[in-house]
Amino acid sequence: MKEKILLGLTGAALCLAACSGSGSKTAGDTTTKDTAIMAMADSSKSLKPKSPKPAWGADLKPEMQAVLEKLDSYGDKPIPQLTAPEARKNHTPTDAVMDLMKENNILMPALAVDTTGKDIPGGLHVRIYTPKSGNGPFPVIVYYHGGGFVIANLDVYDATPKTLSDMVGAVVVSVAYRLAPEHKFPAAHEDAYTAYKWVVDNAASIKGDPQKIALAGESAGGNLAVNTAIKARDKGVMLPTAILTVYPVAQSDMNTDSYIKNAGDKPLNKPMMAWFVKNYLNNMAEAKDPRINLVAANLKGLPTTTIITDQYDPLHDDGTMLADKMKAAGVNVDTKNYDGVTHEFFGMGAVVPQAKEAETYAAGQLKKAFGK
Repeated sequence: MKEKILLGLTGAALCLAACSGSGSKTAGDTTTKDTAIMAMADSSKSLKPKSPKPAWGADLKPEMQAVLEKLDSYGDKPIPQLTAPEARKNHTPTDAVMDLMKENNILMPALAVDTTGKDIPGGLHVRIYTPKSGNGPFPVIVYYHGGGFVIANLDVYDATPKTLSDMVGAVVVSVAYRLAPEHKFPAAHEDAYTAYKWVVDNAASIKGDPQKIALAGESAGGNLAVNTAIKARDKGVMLPTAILTVYPVAQSDMNTDSYIKNAGDKPLNKPMMAWFVKNYLNNMAEAKDPRINLVAANLKGLPTTTIITDQYDPLHDDGTMLADKMKAAGVNVDTKNYDGVTHEFFGMGAVVPQAKEAETYAAGQLKKAFGK
């Protein structure tokens, strides 16, 4: 019961990306919780796949392939055949990584981060990651998990915020925004902004520096990060210091080159997208809403943005198109693509070398923005 999924809503068939389920073997928020789900780890062990490379992944890295093989081994029904509650019980890439680490005796070093849960106004729950060393004030990162706005939760996406907190030396606030189909568009976007505004107003209470607040997210969460910055600008609220968006949902066309080329990839593919569309949108006309179709939004005046993409991903072109549109709008943008890996690779630094590289790059970009 876990998940790491993402959103990719598209034009005539808005797209939301996903990988599997949406739970986690860890429940609730635990103070001084040191065990990261998939944070970075130095290991001399290298995972090796047991089967030939899939037809769609000639350049797939062996460690990434091993994770996908493990995910397939659970035998879960494909997401499109399930209801949302059923899909939330599926195994996820997080499960696959954790099981591979156990099977191969790959140790996970504890990160120097304390973890607590907090309920904030608006009926939202957040998980706060605080560096153990130092008294602050620390820079703050507001983080939005992936999951196609339908299946994800804080447990499944525990690795990224914990890793960023440790590597950047920042307080990270991970937001449990409302999910569809119980809460349709634009509930998640509203919650994302509500959480950001709370952090802006209350940063000092969580050992944060109210003048140094960044936004970060993966896939659906990457969409929310950019949207929140836009809304802050439009409402005259303090702009974030920077944005980190990892393979974001950014446009409404499911016929881009990467959607066509990667239509049958794993763990994300087109059939999943259609399933998420059905669960997320109130109607197909919403696919053209600039909150979904970010490339059509007013992007002027946004802060420095880092965009991470990967090779085997229908959303690859979403990220590159967003980068081009942001640059055209005068935004300072830095991008990096990682070959041989798939959607969901970010946060797998314990076993996938490219993920470790991406985490290091992302942390470096945020530290630079914070002046660290």
